[in-house]
Amino acid sequence: MLKLQVTDINKKVWSILETVKLHADERIDQLYANDIQIIQSTKVFSFSLDAVLLANFTEPTKKETGTVVDLCAGNGAVGLFLTAKTKAKIIEVELQPRLADMAQRSIDLNQLTAQMEVLNIDLNNVTEFVKKDSVDTVTCNPPYFSDLPTSKKNPNQYLALARHEITVTLEQTIKQASDLLKTKGKAYFVHRPERLLELTELMKKYRLSPKKIQLVYPKEGREANMILVEAIKDGRDGGVRFLPPIVVYEEQNYTPMVRKILYGKTE
Repeated sequence: MLKLQVTDINKKVWSILETVKLHADERIDQLYANDIQIIQSTKVFSFSLDAVLLANFTEPTKKETGTVVDLCAGNGAVGLFLTAKTKAKIIEVELQPRLADMAQRSIDLNQLTAQMEVLNIDLNNVTEFVKKDSVDTVTCNPPYFSDLPTSKKNPNQYLALARHEITVTLEQTIKQASDLLKTKGKAYFVHRPERLLELTELMKKYRLSPKKIQLVYPKEGREANMILVEAIKDGRDGGVRFLPPIVVYEEQNYTPMVRKILYGKTE
């Protein structure tokens, strides 16, 4: 993502930075399309394009009295980006204390404390903090890879937990998403295409009916490397729609579609 230079920080944000502490390994990046600043660290965690695409794909409740929950929130990117789409309450759920702290400080940085909060908890305990069957929209960018004895994991524990199902499985994330949602509430997941069958089977197991699917391709002529799925709790079977695909790069540059998502314009 884009490193935010000091000259790009407006006076309002600069004044907030005087009270929001940054660690030595941290920087502030900006999603220009949403005018959101986010605290990042290559040593701990930095959001990737999948978080931006998940937020773009998500259609959160528009009700100001509604609730959105972002599971596996990391440093809070998806929830922060969704503030451009909804005035509903947004709750970020993140297990790792350092990442939860980064998310909270980004909320402070963007002056979104009235709309957003962070729960530094185990995802499996989320219904102890957020009432079951009460949420309108759930988003989740879960670990992509199963925790197998043969799995090669990143030596950085922060990244290993974010990428591998060490502390939470795909089934657990889907179960918790379903438990949180109201009837007809919507869940949004980003994952790897090779796990689509597993993803949709688990959704059906936990009363989530897939309704929209969008594939993401790194370049024309390459295989898809991401998939976005929308599901409705207790929705009718069938009626799955496949949206136009997203192609990320043309040559070495972002495609116009991705530039618009990132910058709010194609040029």
